[in-house]
Amino acid sequence: MRAARFAGYGSDENQQVIDILRNVADHGDKAVAEYTEKFDGVKLTPRQFRVGRDELEKANREINQDILASLRQAIENVRSYQKDILIDQENLPRGIRYTPIKRVGICVPGASAPLPSTVIMTAVPAQVAGVKEIVVVSPPRHNGSIHPVILAVCCELGIDEVYRIGGAQAVAALATGTGTIGKVDKIVGPGNKWVQAAKKNVAGDYVGIDSIAGPSEVLIIANEQANPAWIAADMLSQAEHAADSSAIVLTDSEPFAKLILAELQKQVAELPRAKAAKESLKKLSAILVLDDMDGAIEMADDFASEHLEIQCGQDSREIAEKVHNAGAIFIGPYTPVAIGDYWAGPSHTLPTGMRAKFASALTSNDFLKSISIIEYDQEMLTASADDIVRLAEIEGLDAHAKSIRIRQRD
Repeated sequence: MRAARFAGYGSDENQQVIDILRNVADHGDKAVAEYTEKFDGVKLTPRQFRVGRDELEKANREINQDILASLRQAIENVRSYQKDILIDQENLPRGIRYTPIKRVGICVPGASAPLPSTVIMTAVPAQVAGVKEIVVVSPPRHNGSIHPVILAVCCELGIDEVYRIGGAQAVAALATGTGTIGKVDKIVGPGNKWVQAAKKNVAGDYVGIDSIAGPSEVLIIANEQANPAWIAADMLSQAEHAADSSAIVLTDSEPFAKLILAELQKQVAELPRAKAAKESLKKLSAILVLDDMDGAIEMADDFASEHLEIQCGQDSREIAEKVHNAGAIFIGPYTPVAIGDYWAGPSHTLPTGMRAKFASALTSNDFLKSISIIEYDQEMLTASADDIVRLAEIEGLDAHAKSIRIRQRD
């Protein structure tokens, strides 16, 4: 069920992504323009890719002031948290130095809904780390451009390199560069299966990436102490993203499961985005009744969900401590995923598709890279020379050994 959500290596979709990447690498701006017209229905010349500074400032100036105030507080919350967890450069052990990545590309979804929160959750950690060049790409799905609220946040954060392109073609442009768009060193951000497949294909060869962050998913462990209406609302908060999102509930009570189902049927009909939510619920969501909570914990660890909510009353924290694999854990009835999406401070860019077994939430530290620092003096080399030569000779690397011996003769 989960693999179907992604453009896997052997799929026709992945081959389409590879073709897009190759075409953009070969033909640059021309290919990006063609794909933008094909997939987004917007005809742009390369000179129109970049959003002008005046448009950014206009969006920031005209945004509702209450919305701007909320965005500013969210920015402050994220900045404060990301500063707190940043590697302390003043108290490093000897032999290592951290430097920020120079140029980073951020993918901001905008096809199904504008997500200014994604700008905050990706750009602010990069700024805290000291990244100097931040590039934002987002599809032109709002009157042939990017939604003004996304532009307003970019302006608020001082980001002025913003391109109205999206999808796999935007990832390709960031990864290889075009005549108009400069290559970046790392690409981050959530997105649909096309964006994530493109990131996966360029990772390591052209650029670094954060993780495979999308489509969205939530796993909820709940017992009869939880509110079934709240559980249903939290399922729908993920299901409304898109038809390939998923929402799973694990419970030890069949009567409680039926109450959640009844609430889902009631609440989904009231959603403006009911069509996508219904499709997600039918295809990729479920309410599973297990024998006990130990089984739920075991399944949650194997599922390694992007978002894990635990709503089990007074037992919530104890259960949370037993789970080792999750992008982010939300403990208790008053901590829905939306708290993390917008406000708490940790980035909402999280690994999906069981990747939380080996990947983590995006943080300010992901925009740093380490350099090993090695410095020996003559006395230190002399003390170690025989051992180094011996190891080099075991490997049959005589020139390695000679590079040590030659320093012993002087």
